[in-house]
Amino acid sequence: MLDAGSGISNLSGVGEAAARELKKIGVEKIRDLLFYFPFRYDDFSRTVPIADLKIGENANIIGQIELINARRSPRRRAHITEALIRDKTGSLRAVWFNQPFIARQFSAGDTISIAGKASEDYGGMAMLSPFYEKAGAVIHSRDKIAEKKPSEGTHPYFHTRGLVPVYHLSGKLNQKRLRSLIGRVIYLAEKIPDWVPPEARGKKYLSLPEAIRLIHFPRNQKDAASAKKRLAFQELFLVQLRSQMARREMDLSLSHRLKFYEKETREFVFGLPFRLTDAQKKAAWEILRDLEKERPMARLLTGDVGSGKTIVAAIAILNAVLNGKQAVIMAPTEILAKQHFETFGKLFSGMDIKIGLVTSSEKKMNYESPARNEPRECGVHCGRIINNAADFDKTGGRKKKKPITHDSLFIIHNSQVIVGTHALIQENLHFNNLALAIIDEQHRFGVEQRKTLIEKATAMGIEKKFAPHFLSMTATPIPRSLALALYGELDVSIINEMPKGRKKVLTRVIPEEKREAAYEFIRKKAKEGRQVFVICPLIDPSDKLGVKSVKEEFEKLNQLVFPDLKVGLLHGRLKPREKDKVMEGFSSGKIKVLVSTSVVEVGIDIPNATVMMIEGADRFGLAQIHQFRGRVGRGREESFCFLFTDSAAEKTLARLKAVETESDGFKLARMDLELRGPGEVYGIAQKGFPELKIASLFDYELTREAKAAAEKIMRIDPSLSRWPLLKREIGEWEKSTHME
Repeated sequence: MLDAGSGISNLSGVGEAAARELKKIGVEKIRDLLFYFPFRYDDFSRTVPIADLKIGENANIIGQIELINARRSPRRRAHITEALIRDKTGSLRAVWFNQPFIARQFSAGDTISIAGKASEDYGGMAMLSPFYEKAGAVIHSRDKIAEKKPSEGTHPYFHTRGLVPVYHLSGKLNQKRLRSLIGRVIYLAEKIPDWVPPEARGKKYLSLPEAIRLIHFPRNQKDAASAKKRLAFQELFLVQLRSQMARREMDLSLSHRLKFYEKETREFVFGLPFRLTDAQKKAAWEILRDLEKERPMARLLTGDVGSGKTIVAAIAILNAVLNGKQAVIMAPTEILAKQHFETFGKLFSGMDIKIGLVTSSEKKMNYESPARNEPRECGVHCGRIINNAADFDKTGGRKKKKPITHDSLFIIHNSQVIVGTHALIQENLHFNNLALAIIDEQHRFGVEQRKTLIEKATAMGIEKKFAPHFLSMTATPIPRSLALALYGELDVSIINEMPKGRKKVLTRVIPEEKREAAYEFIRKKAKEGRQVFVICPLIDPSDKLGVKSVKEEFEKLNQLVFPDLKVGLLHGRLKPREKDKVMEGFSSGKIKVLVSTSVVEVGIDIPNATVMMIEGADRFGLAQIHQFRGRVGRGREESFCFLFTDSAAEKTLARLKAVETESDGFKLARMDLELRGPGEVYGIAQKGFPELKIASLFDYELTREAKAAAEKIMRIDPSLSRWPLLKREIGEWEKSTHME
């Protein structure tokens, strides 16, 4: 007997091949099928007589087949199936291409329901490639289809009448097949337990079974909106509840009170080659006040690309070190971690501050033991420790260094600032005196990763007493009101002011006929001493996608377009030492043109780079393009961003044109949300953040309601013992968001 937990292959008609196709979209159990939601609907609500059909309008027609046949077109070498359909008011031609099986499914005299857009050709009024289904003798209305399992020979109109769901597909799976499968099991939605407590949802929202039924087969737009609202609410409620739980854990902890060293901080700030903006000063002061408290700081620092979040973090780090404590900063990529390593080395040059680097690639690195003057090898994920006074000259330039490491690799005790990737949260690595934990691009790490980093505040074997202060940084452009609602466990500081002298990057969508002129412009800038980024969507060529790869573009630019310039190649599959060599060449100015994938999206700071060229720009979200654009314009020279696309689609070009005039990252993200979804806009379509299938990050009102509901639940029973289903759902969510 089928239930929601049954494997999808237990459904009759789903063989091994179909099961493989369904697995590609994450459907392995019937429950997965029920929770695979449509992203839009085709509106075929209007069932009209053939005589009233208008050119260009979507409509549903029900009539009787008078003639139907399939033939092969000698010119196009394609199968053409034609049917003449008649109702009481007139007749209509329906034409399908390369679907000869349709002629075998229907016969003259059958009643058929078709839906699509009417057009006019040499034969008169017609529907080209319409959706179709046989009109059964007994039809369930949509409000009855979940009450019982449909009997053989009866079915609702899934494909041609009302609001017809449209799903994201993969491989050989098609809309009709997927709708039919969902229609066959939709009655099982009634057996899905509703894990959102009545105390949280009240009477305002549908039950979960009803929401599942109506999201797939709504009777009208109101049904669809109600179902979406309920499902979006539960997604946001889960985020908020976990945030409240994290906040409660922090509130029950103690932290080291970090004294504000005013004199030393002023000297550090006055020694910078630039002046802090008012927004940077305000954010830094909010953080410094939090550090003086005995409760752990839990703060989100957000600001647009280039707004200067790193220097604010450096002020906090400096005060942690001056208090005799350790500070750690975790970045999502090795490139960004090494960029921070270099940046803090320069910022703290001349000070007696030791900085460590811990990444997964730093394996079995040779070093000279501090205790015994003989070569040894450190273990996996070894830390590279430097002393700034020794390794950076007075101008901030790097000197040749000898890497050393921490003893036995289990406890980091001989560095005050530790920079690293997720390697920092490996089991055998702990900190000796950690008082400040910073995570950059925090949305890329899951709750559990953040929690694990914080738990490493004390060394192994030492009784845990103090939790570190926690600062999270992100360039995700969200307004204060939404940030407060979305990240309920964090206080928010926003840098909403760009540093003085930061020039707007001139952005242009470049048509193919002006490509050579763009190349000539790039060559001119390179000859003037400037540098160039070239971004491609893929590493390897892909005929199926028709998108330029970074390897192809590198070969083309290196050999044909810029043979007189030094061109570099950077992507995620390069070995760490190869990446280091390329980045060192680009940072030093030896490499003039760097061809790269999106690995340079965040953290790369090359003030001499003034041109950003993006191939296949339509493959990226607007917020991501904005991030790429932020890699240039960081110096005094005027900078440029060129967007290339092979698409001639009007919507695509209009979307990219928006980047030409808009420099506000939040506005760009909002413009892109409807087309690409929240996961793509914010780079969270991955482990480390709850997957938002329905909810919108811009729906502040619903987020506020979810937050209020979560707070109510935590007041009633913070252990969640009263709601075992909810407790189980939280556990499942934490497993799914755990990064591998």
